[in-house]
Order: sequence, then C-alpha cells, then structure tokens
Amino acid sequence: MSRRKFLKTSALATGGILLAGCVQATENKAIDKPIVPKPQLNKPIVISTWIHGLDANQGAWKVLSNKGTALDAVEQGVRITESEKDNRSVGIGGLPDRDGIVTLDACIMNHENECGAVGCLTDIEHPISVARKVMEDTPHVMLVGQGAYDFAIEKGFPKIDLLTPESKTLWEEWKASEDLKKPEINSENHDTIGMLAMDADGNISGACTTSGWAYKLHGRIGDSPIIGAGLFVDNEVGGACATGLGEAVIRIAGSATVVELMRHGKSPQEACEIAVNRIIAKHKDITGLQVGFLAMNNNGEVGAHSVFAGFNYALTKKDTHELIDATYENEW
Repeated sequence: MSRRKFLKTSALATGGILLAGCVQATENKAIDKPIVPKPQLNKPIVISTWIHGLDANQGAWKVLSNKGTALDAVEQGVRITESEKDNRSVGIGGLPDRDGIVTLDACIMNHENECGAVGCLTDIEHPISVARKVMEDTPHVMLVGQGAYDFAIEKGFPKIDLLTPESKTLWEEWKASEDLKKPEINSENHDTIGMLAMDADGNISGACTTSGWAYKLHGRIGDSPIIGAGLFVDNEVGGACATGLGEAVIRIAGSATVVELMRHGKSPQEACEIAVNRIIAKHKDITGLQVGFLAMNNNGEVGAHSVFAGFNYALTKKDTHELIDATYENEW
C-alpha cells in the first residue's frame, strides 16, 4: 500500500469512528430527553393540601376565574388559611414553639422560577405576602427571624399577636405535662397548606405556608419555606408541594424530586408515590412519620400520595370543587 493510500484510508477510518461516536452521543441524548406531557389542556385549575384547602381554593378561584394570574391566585388563596384563627397549623392561631412563640414559615414561586421565602417570622399575619415581597423587592430568596420581621414592618405589614387564647391554653397544658412529649405528625396533627395553580395562560405558580411543628425548638425551620423541599415549580413540567414532617421532606429535596420525576415522564401520581417510598427507604423507623406530596403537571393532571392514610387535598376547576382522599402506603 502506498503512503498516500494509507493516509487516505486512515483518515476515512478515523472519520468513521468520530461519526459513530456522534451518532451514539445523539442516541444517548435522545434516550435521556425528558418526556413532557402535552401542555395546558386542563386549565385553569387549583389544588391545595388538607380540608382547609377548600376555602383557600375558593379564594384562588376568584382570581383564576377572572383571568388573573396563578401567582395572585395562590397568594390570595393561602392568605385565607393564614387568617383562620381556628386553624392550629397555619398563620394566626397556629400552635407555638416550646417557648410559647408562634413562628411562621412560607414561600412562593412563580412560572419564571422566581421565588421568595421567610422563616421563623413572628407577629405578622400573612407570611406568604412577605415572601412575595422578598421575591419582588429584594435580590434575595429567603429572610429569617428578626430580619424577616424588620423587612415586613418596613413594607407596611401590621404587627399582630399571633398567639390566640385557645392556642395559648393548649401550649400551657402541654408545658405542664409530665414528659413534654414531642407531638406526632399524624392524621390529626397535620400542618401546612401547600397550593398549586395553573391560570388561563397555562402558567403555574405555588405557595406554601405554615406555623410548623407544634412545640418545636425555638428557631426551628421545616421544609415549608425551603424552595425544592416544601415547594417547587417548573413551568416546563409542573409543580409539587409537601406536607407533614418537614425534616423528612428536606432529606430528599421532596418537591424538587417530584417535579424531576415528572420531567422524565412520570405522571404526577407516579412521581408522588416514588417520592413517598424514597422517604420510607431513608428512615429506619417511620412510626408516626407522616409525609404527603401533592403534584400537578403542565397538562393539569394531578397526583397525591402519603406515607400513612389520612392525607387529603382540595381540587377546584370549572364545575368541580371537592375534597379528595390521597392514596397511601400504610395504615396507622
């Protein structure tokens, strides 16, 4: 073989190898490409956690039915729950921490992945609205404690005593008990309202707000104000929110996990079930450990699942306003 023919043959062989590599890389990329549902066939729609979500959804629906944005809808919706004095797990009337102080956590996220949050906020009735101000008026995502309170006052939010006489009595009874047991997070002691909404334009936003784990250590922050744990929204895919024991949700970045599972082709129901089972697998003992996930994809399909029975959610869309029991892994 001549030197020229050898070089030509070698070049062709090398080119073939490179081309094969490019084809293989393209095939691999195609395999990994997310499968996203056909968009926006079921809109507008709003879903939220627990029975108090029924009233909250009505507030959100007033916004959505008037062609308002999903962001306005979720804020206005959960504000209703924050103002319910008979609710012991969100806003005013929420059960205090070990020291008798009511501290609130909240976050909000829009369809452009902009988000804001507050943690360990005291003396402010609507932490969700403060969280939105953090998102819109600062370069930050989260403010906590005294800094969050100072910011809220600066923005014109009124100071209010969040500890109602009823909640104070319950705290005093707990404090006087012999063993000061930590309360279980179960079907009778749930927390949080998480809400997801899709507006008429097909945009998704979410909100999450809570007074947290009753009688917690002062300064404790759960999953509710943490973007990716208590709430996550990606308009290309959908959104998810969590309820229950926040420490368990944080350990698996729960809501972000659900959204990423949907990104790769899982239905909202399948994604919630996988996330719940991941939590179960990460804990040696799940006694009293309740966690529930609620999700919606960008087709308006909904899913919900929990570790134990008892989790339910409110669903509101055209001609529908109902409370639905979520599926679950275990009886109590």
